[in-house]
Amino acid sequence: MTSTVKRAIIMAAGAGVRMYPVTLHTPKPLVKVNGVRMIDTVIDALHANHIHEIYVVTGYLKEKFEVLKEKYNDITLVENPDYNTCNNIASLYAAREYLEDVIILDGDQIIYNQDILKPEFEKSGYNAVWTDQETKEWLMQVEDGIVKSCSRTGGTRGWQLYSISRWNKEDGRKLKKWLEYEFEEKGNHSIYWDDVAMFCHFDDFQLGIYEMNKDDIIEIDNLDELIEIDPSYQEVKNEK
Repeated sequence: MTSTVKRAIIMAAGAGVRMYPVTLHTPKPLVKVNGVRMIDTVIDALHANHIHEIYVVTGYLKEKFEVLKEKYNDITLVENPDYNTCNNIASLYAAREYLEDVIILDGDQIIYNQDILKPEFEKSGYNAVWTDQETKEWLMQVEDGIVKSCSRTGGTRGWQLYSISRWNKEDGRKLKKWLEYEFEEKGNHSIYWDDVAMFCHFDDFQLGIYEMNKDDIIEIDNLDELIEIDPSYQEVKNEK
């Protein structure tokens, strides 16, 4: 059965320490790359796909995100008060009431192909890129459209997981239940939220993938990668 995304959660609470000093006074999603803030490419792509209920989870320099509400009229800011002491499981926990028919994605990436956020989907699961090359990123093995396993440490020949995922109503409810269980009852604050469905409770889900190409999106992890895309930041590095 086909599901349709009705809302989006953008994860934007982290401090982006690997991009210091650029992020000392600017949250990473608000950093401009070639003149455009990273999070704007995400929001604009959501709008292009008629997704207009958008929750942005903030933490580090949370007040800086108020600027988004000046440009967009469909943004709700959700605070993660535990961003500095927990992994990003705390961010999704803060937005757990919005997990049905949702697309979850990071605000610190640049989306070049807006089609990768199309709202229609068959199975809950992640955007992914096939790779024959060695990678250290999370790598999924897929059979008949179903994720059978995932490696945290990467490997070769598999589907590299990207931080864009869709969850239908049923799976969203499961995700909320297990998220609360891990965060509240087990006090499991050091894991990624993706661990909840991909590892901790994998058997309770039947995840698929949304195929895309490597050049559809760029995830910038550190200052060197930022400079590679926008050389104007070389000056900032030279001043360090």
